[in-house]
Amino acid sequence: MNSNADRKTIEGFGREWSRFDQSDLSDAERQRIWNAYFSVFPWASIPPDAEGFDLGCGSGRWALLVAPRVGRLHCIDASDDALNVARRNLANCGNCVIHHASVDDIPLGDESMDFGYSLGVLHHVPDTRAGIASCVAKLKRGAPLLLYLYYALDNRPWWFRFLWKVSDLGRRMLSSSPAWILNPATTLIACCIYFPLARAVRLAEICGCTVGWMPLSAYRCLSFYTMRTDALDRFGTPLEQRFTAAQIQRMMVDAGLTRIEFSPNDPYWCAVGFRA
Repeated sequence: MNSNADRKTIEGFGREWSRFDQSDLSDAERQRIWNAYFSVFPWASIPPDAEGFDLGCGSGRWALLVAPRVGRLHCIDASDDALNVARRNLANCGNCVIHHASVDDIPLGDESMDFGYSLGVLHHVPDTRAGIASCVAKLKRGAPLLLYLYYALDNRPWWFRFLWKVSDLGRRMLSSSPAWILNPATTLIACCIYFPLARAVRLAEICGCTVGWMPLSAYRCLSFYTMRTDALDRFGTPLEQRFTAAQIQRMMVDAGLTRIEFSPNDPYWCAVGFRA
């Protein structure tokens, strides 16, 4: 494995997608989450037979919705266990090509792709800046790259950041735990924290309140299955980095992207740029 990868994190995601293979995720909910990620993706700027890549495809949950829109989609992940799940989920997508590789070793020609995306992946590698540059190198001139990187809560008040710091202490402890502790613990977090808070936010929204500032507001209309998946994702990952919008923009510019646009909505931060 190349240097820009964390073995424990890769193993953790392999276990996550094996446990939550997204088979219980409804089509409507998958579409809803996908719409949020891809809200700034410039579909009109890529050809109908476009060839692109999904870097860190995991279970293939987003590739399922991208594949029908493009000519060929390269699904790349460093976890063989995750790719076994992706192969099953994408079995009916004849235009998907599976690759077992890390971001350091993307098995595609430089300047060969019409688009690329990497959602929730590059904040889990040691050198996020280098990871973005590796993705950009595979794009044709003018091709878009969509990124989702964990935000540094730079658009949140101090008390929100304080709550996150408390939760991050829990992540640091749980992420090194064996599966027999981690799995029930994250299910308990989903049951006792995610679910009640998210549904309370939903109730407040129904009552006419503005809820975007509330913790876990992004989950207010999502299923318990998604909450369990994300609780394991959040608290079971050893390596996590977070970035401000300004830091993400700087890394994208340094990697050779221009015309950068950030989504103003959850999840933060989603951004798209075009290779210069």
